[in-house]
Amino acid sequence: MVYEAFLVLGVLSFAFVLPQLLLGMYRKAAAPGVLLWLHVFAVLYLYFGGFWKHSGQTLAMRTWKMRLVSADGAPLTCRQVALRYMLAWPSLLSGGLGILWALADRDRQFLHDRLAGTRIVSVRQ
Repeated sequence: MVYEAFLVLGVLSFAFVLPQLLLGMYRKAAAPGVLLWLHVFAVLYLYFGGFWKHSGQTLAMRTWKMRLVSADGAPLTCRQVALRYMLAWPSLLSGGLGILWALADRDRQFLHDRLAGTRIVSVRQ
């Protein structure tokens, strides 16, 4: 997750900070806070959702040889991608309780994976 955070920082720098800096040069008032958070939410959905739907792996997941699949091992559906993304936010923002859930889960799955019908598997070379 730490490695993924570094990659996400780069994505946000490109897709969030840079446009805001450029826009700030042309107008004095910054966009309202809610709009900025919605922008971040959308950019991160495009990053995570795009990678999960296309290959089942973000860049960090490729490095650690992990893949996200449906509970039955099939590729993810658009619904599963959206559901996992939406459920991951409360899982993380609750102090990581959805992540810690894996310690008690019989299959060592995160709570948002269990609810979305997804799972992380090891990729063999």
